[in-house]
Amino acid sequence: MPPTLVTGATGFLGWHIARLLLQRGHRVRVLTRQGGPVAGLDCETVRGDLRDRPSLQRAVAGCRYVFHAAADYRLWLRDESEMYASNVDGTRDLLAAAHHAGVERVVYTSTVGCIGFPPNGIGDETQPTSLAQMTGPYKRSKYLAEQAALAAAQQHDVTIVNPTAPIGERDVKPTPTGKIILDFLAGKMPAFVDTGLNLVDVHDCALGHLLALEKGRRGERYILGSENLHLREILARLARLTGRRAPSFQIPHFIAYAAGAVSTGWAAISGREPDVPLDAVRMARQKMYASSGKAQRELGYAPSSVDDALNRAVGWFRQQGMAA
Repeated sequence: MPPTLVTGATGFLGWHIARLLLQRGHRVRVLTRQGGPVAGLDCETVRGDLRDRPSLQRAVAGCRYVFHAAADYRLWLRDESEMYASNVDGTRDLLAAAHHAGVERVVYTSTVGCIGFPPNGIGDETQPTSLAQMTGPYKRSKYLAEQAALAAAQQHDVTIVNPTAPIGERDVKPTPTGKIILDFLAGKMPAFVDTGLNLVDVHDCALGHLLALEKGRRGERYILGSENLHLREILARLARLTGRRAPSFQIPHFIAYAAGAVSTGWAAISGREPDVPLDAVRMARQKMYASSGKAQRELGYAPSSVDDALNRAVGWFRQQGMAA
């Protein structure tokens, strides 16, 4: 059986994609920087990096399918060129390598941040957007990478998925959404801003990737999300699950912006990641509510409530000693 390559399997979503593929009987190969085994996954490993083109060519050799879920996902970094090298150039090089290796289909993991969001509305795959509307290097690099995937789909079989904010166990880094949970558990959220997210159980999101492989149309984008929730409601659900008190005070955006400017300014001097990245504050001005209707209609995607995922995330963070 030819292997299926998964990039990003040492991270959060990629690990769950690889695990599900193994459960479905796939022979899985993962690209890792260290080249050693990946905890919890019985799979082949290839040492490499998105910025190392020959390693990508080695990784895709002989593969039937590729899931490209790896990305540099940071809301602050000193050298933005590192992010563009991984997210844009790395994606372009991987897609080219997959094409030349005769890979049957690639599922590329983009982000819901690359879709358009109407004012006070719900975004979907039909909403127009542009590079100018992308906030910060992460979103800009992912937008350019998605454009590269769309261009590659003119030459070979590439399908794109746009996850919202996955939550659940094994959020190792953690993601910005996972950090919300950790900050809540640590009592570091005395207030909140007026913003909203679409959350999705990481199990559902991983399954959506496999559905895109099986049923997705070439060159199409599919939003993989579940529930649109105001940050106030996310914190309230965490309070119900943990017995802790949720913050009740909503701070104005200008105060959050000032805190982000100070925190990010100090990070530029100290080299330490800011507690309040300014790009995160800028993103928060737009409620990122989205619809997964297209994925439900075309892929049979059927996401569940996120309460169980929130509960699993809390339990896993505690088990790892990351939260009390």
